[in-house]
Amino acid sequence: MFNKKALNFLYWVIAGIFVFLFIYLLVKLFPLYGTVFSFLWSLFSPFIVACLIAYLLYPVINKINSWKIPRGLAILFIYLLFFGGLAYLIYRVYPMLIIQLNDFNEQLPQFIAMYEELIYQLYEYTSFLPEAVHDKIDQLIISVENKTDELIGKILGGFTKIFDMIVILTVIPVLVFYFLKDYTKIKDYVKKFIPQKYKKQCSQMLHAIDENLGNYIRGQLFVCFFVSITTLIIFHLFNIKYALLLAIIIGITNIIPYFGPIIGAVPAVAITLTMSGKLVIVVVISIFIIQLIESNLLSPYIVGKSINIHPIAIIFALLLGGKLFGVAGMILAVPLLTILRVIMKHVMVLRPYN
Repeated sequence: MFNKKALNFLYWVIAGIFVFLFIYLLVKLFPLYGTVFSFLWSLFSPFIVACLIAYLLYPVINKINSWKIPRGLAILFIYLLFFGGLAYLIYRVYPMLIIQLNDFNEQLPQFIAMYEELIYQLYEYTSFLPEAVHDKIDQLIISVENKTDELIGKILGGFTKIFDMIVILTVIPVLVFYFLKDYTKIKDYVKKFIPQKYKKQCSQMLHAIDENLGNYIRGQLFVCFFVSITTLIIFHLFNIKYALLLAIIIGITNIIPYFGPIIGAVPAVAITLTMSGKLVIVVVISIFIIQLIESNLLSPYIVGKSINIHPIAIIFALLLGGKLFGVAGMILAVPLLTILRVIMKHVMVLRPYN
């Protein structure tokens, strides 16, 4: 007879295999439904973004409301503060970011030429290696060049779709306002579709997801903002090219546990390598110190241990997300794993109340 722990372990293994197969099939069949999925994403993305913003702002509004400030006034204050600050940030950052991206795209052939020269020097130092090794290096360089050029093209294309951005930026604030204003009504409406005998379990499950995920997301966003600002200041002090672009990349990739700082450091090191060997050392030391402060001072107090997932499971989820969806998959891996963990935990003990 199997004991309870063995059965639970077997259950998780089987569930994990099915989830992996499901995701694998989704990826393999993506060309068949890619157009439909792209249409649905473009249609629902403003609602998803608005829901996320409202979810992040709602606890702040509740806190202000607890100070005897009317709820409508609290919503209006946070709404104007958040979107006013965001609009000012976009107004200041967006033109600089476009300039740096265009400049980087123009300078890309020169960077590639510099790296080709470095590679030729590497060939001379590794001339004793078999020719097959050099062929693999050539293939790797060509692959990196093509992917980099393609990535820059996609980024520039995304930033220059002005009309689509205007529509989204216009719709999202309106949606956020109504999500915040009618939060209780929306919640009561959704509850109508849940059978009475499962309402208590569903309420507990959603509360657990919010408790595990909410603080983690808010904390991570604050920490990433700190990393970006600190990196931008240091890079500007040392006159490093594309300081804003690199700071944004380092801040965004910092969301990824364990691998994020390394992924974010690669573009910074690659660019500064074309400028000066001393600057490479400065960049590496700067990123190391920032990550030291973030991991030892900020994250333990701001993010905490809200997700409570073993590092091995997190690393596996990161590798799986990266394999399937690249950097975006790695960013979403931990939040999705957290939600899945809470859902599976509650499904295992799901019993209807009389």
